[in-house]
Amino acid sequence: MKVGLTRDAVVAAAADLADEDGLRALTVSSVARRVGVRTPSLYSHVAGTDALHAGVSTLALDELADLVDRAIAGLAGRDALVALADTHRAYALAHPGRYEAAGVVDRELTPDLVRAAERHSAQALAVLRGYAVPEAERVHAVRLLASLLRGFVQLEAGGAFAHSDPPSQQTWTRALDVLDEHLAGLGR
Repeated sequence: MKVGLTRDAVVAAAADLADEDGLRALTVSSVARRVGVRTPSLYSHVAGTDALHAGVSTLALDELADLVDRAIAGLAGRDALVALADTHRAYALAHPGRYEAAGVVDRELTPDLVRAAERHSAQALAVLRGYAVPEAERVHAVRLLASLLRGFVQLEAGGAFAHSDPPSQQTWTRALDVLDEHLAGLGR
């Protein structure tokens, strides 16, 4: 076993690999090569590929939640919505493998993964409070927000918008305008 190698270091190396090569390419053996150990040695830190992927999902959710916390602090309404959305978009473009892992829902739901995911729900609900969205509409509003964020960002990161004008930033702004108007209408 390599001295100083921890589960956190293994997961961080896996997250870096996911950003470089894509989440599907992430295996225990690829991470072992990255950290300079033989594959069997890595099993003392992670139980296998599923645990490795769950660790990357948790890491990504925590990193993104920390960024969103800072971005939306003290903001409400449209300002909070744009800050949350722009933070997701920037993170996805900077960390495509991590962002993909953050959206994978078929992971083993470890307590850490559940906790990390709940932070994102709490952030979305905090943004919705600025719109006074009625309780009966909150789940729908959270799903709409998540769908806009994940769908747009994944399409953009995959190059789907790179072949046509106008620039995707214009569409992003318009999409947030429409969502802002919709959320404001729910609060009336």
